[in-house]
Amino acid sequence: MSVVFLLPVSPFPTTSSSSSKCLSVKFTVSCRSVASPVTVLNENVDNQASQRNEVRLGLPSKGRMATDTLDLLKDCQLTVRQVNPRQYVAEIPQISNLEVWFQRPKDIVRKLVSGDLDLGIVGLDTVQEYGQGEEDLILVHDALDYGDCRLSLAIPKYGIFENINSLKELAQMPQWTPERPLRVATGFSYLGPKFMNENGLKHVTFSTADGALEAAPAMGIADAIVDLVSSGTTLRENNLKEIEGGVILESQAILVASRRSLIQRKGVLDITHEMIERLEAHLRASDQFTVTANMRGSSAEEVAERVLSQTSLSGLQGPTVSPVFCKRDGKVTSDYYAIVICVPKKALYKSVQQLRAIGGSGVLISPLTYIFDEETPRWRQLLSNLGL
Repeated sequence: MSVVFLLPVSPFPTTSSSSSKCLSVKFTVSCRSVASPVTVLNENVDNQASQRNEVRLGLPSKGRMATDTLDLLKDCQLTVRQVNPRQYVAEIPQISNLEVWFQRPKDIVRKLVSGDLDLGIVGLDTVQEYGQGEEDLILVHDALDYGDCRLSLAIPKYGIFENINSLKELAQMPQWTPERPLRVATGFSYLGPKFMNENGLKHVTFSTADGALEAAPAMGIADAIVDLVSSGTTLRENNLKEIEGGVILESQAILVASRRSLIQRKGVLDITHEMIERLEAHLRASDQFTVTANMRGSSAEEVAERVLSQTSLSGLQGPTVSPVFCKRDGKVTSDYYAIVICVPKKALYKSVQQLRAIGGSGVLISPLTYIFDEETPRWRQLLSNLGL
């Protein structure tokens, strides 16, 4: 049995301009067991999925994740074209036979499992929560470099929790009994109980809540919360703290696919290959610069030897060294050589200093847009996971 309350949380605004909100809390009688996947495949669903010919990609429909996803795809020359902003379907002209469907992140996961989508971009936390260990879901790219956050257990800084700083200390508190369990508010009703079970916290009960979770302990309706944390500012402003061992999951945006679609549906594997290539090439180049400099030398080998003596000047596989031709006294000569290397952004200034120290001059720096490997390791890993 469960009861739903709407409680005002205006005493705890997240910003000075926040309006009054309501916290929807559903109290359960006892600790939930770890559930099985909520989406059930059946023959009718499989038949409907097999009848369509187009490949479907699910993207987040709203929020920062949606904006960042569209920006990433645009940077990879995969601009999503939406005829009407109110429509849920769009296209990427660069990839034929691909439909883009804008959905809520949790619905993307559910529709991947049901076969209504073939590919999706969501947060890892969403896949773990709503996929619930579904074997048909396969990670294609696990690090798209945005949407970084962590799913954490947080407790108050005050009262009986003042000196509690680890999960072990929390579990050993004598206050938690079958009659008075630790009350945890969360929107992660699968990962939260699973984490507690795996870490030996026996006397725990969970309540599901939507919005303003940080206010729950101060209002007395929960002892702790399990929620996504980015910078931790909101927790600190509401007198909450993370504890050692309390991070349930590190998350960021990922590309996920249906294993069945990759193996059985025509075109899905080829489209996935192209997306991996484009994503990898852009992400690998995002923090790299091309550095070009002229250097006097007697031969290309002698110049290369000087460059390779500096550890930060090795580039991807090594420096490119080519002669710089000029005309002197009516004759073409090559007293200088051009050095071209790729340098990580964090080592850029140090690399320029080292080039100068060994005789480099006229140093030019350009940002990189793409770095294509002969074959991306993630593609090889995907084929291995599929048994192909």
